[in-house]
Amino acid sequence: MSIIARDQVTDAGNLDEKKLIAEAEAALGDIAKVRDGVGRVIFGQEAVVERTMVAILAGGHALLVGVPGLAKTKLVETLGVVLGLDARRIQFTPDLMPSDILGSEVMEQDSEGKRGFRFLPGPVFAQLLMADEINRASPRTQSALLQSMQEYHVTVAGHRHDLPTPFHVLATQNPLEQEGTYPLPEAQLDRFLMQVDILYPEIDAERRILLETTGINEARPENALTPERLKEIQLLIRRMPVPESVVEAILALVRLARPGLGHPETDRHVAWGPGPRASQALTLCARARALYDGRLAPSVDDVRALAEPVLQHRMALTFAARAEGMSVRDVIARLVKALG
Repeated sequence: MSIIARDQVTDAGNLDEKKLIAEAEAALGDIAKVRDGVGRVIFGQEAVVERTMVAILAGGHALLVGVPGLAKTKLVETLGVVLGLDARRIQFTPDLMPSDILGSEVMEQDSEGKRGFRFLPGPVFAQLLMADEINRASPRTQSALLQSMQEYHVTVAGHRHDLPTPFHVLATQNPLEQEGTYPLPEAQLDRFLMQVDILYPEIDAERRILLETTGINEARPENALTPERLKEIQLLIRRMPVPESVVEAILALVRLARPGLGHPETDRHVAWGPGPRASQALTLCARARALYDGRLAPSVDDVRALAEPVLQHRMALTFAARAEGMSVRDVIARLVKALG
């Protein structure tokens, strides 16, 4: 009986593994369609598209940082169409109120003369929310997104209202104009799975932009996925195995970035470092990047590639590091190099 039981367990394990591989192969085909759909509209910026897609596939939110005119809004609009998500946009301004995001209760009177309150949902009740120039709103309004980004519901007038699923926030931020802006607090920055820096396109990509976006027929995105299918892929990513070497690399990197743990260079350059949420983000994003790249398990190379977008908004430099002209990117690059 014990031999039969062990055989049954082994067979069950093999079946689960085969099923996982079959699901992953099907997901690869769907992801390839998404990549092609986005690539028809967004030219160049492969790293930006990859990191943004990794954040969505991992089930999280992303902060897009770049100067005006680098297609941040266009990217979010394109992803909404290609992924089949209900996408909405909020332009953050200093006079924006929390109720403009969450919604509010209004008093109504029915045909019988009875009065009551009815909740009118705000634009946060979307599957893909673009928070444009999020640092232009006051801290009070910024905080309206905190609960929704972490708990996937909002509370208005003491009543809980669940958000649709999947729910993702892609916020944009201009790194140049800081006058009249309100820097995001660390607690809210930590809610973003990744910070994606958008740089100027290469010359070949910019040439294609000139030729294909200034004529009569401009490329438009087409739907390639459904929200239900996206949720299935997100669940699949959470079931993907993570090698022990990858787990150890994530733990080593995150702990190496924390001051006060016996690393002299980190103590000199880092004022405060990433918490456990960074380790969780690296684990999920490494899985998602592997699947996006056509692999069934993440590697240490995924951890190295994701170190900057996952850690840079979760760290702050000391005065000594800033006096030396160092940036967070420089510190992370040294940490990755020390990782081996």
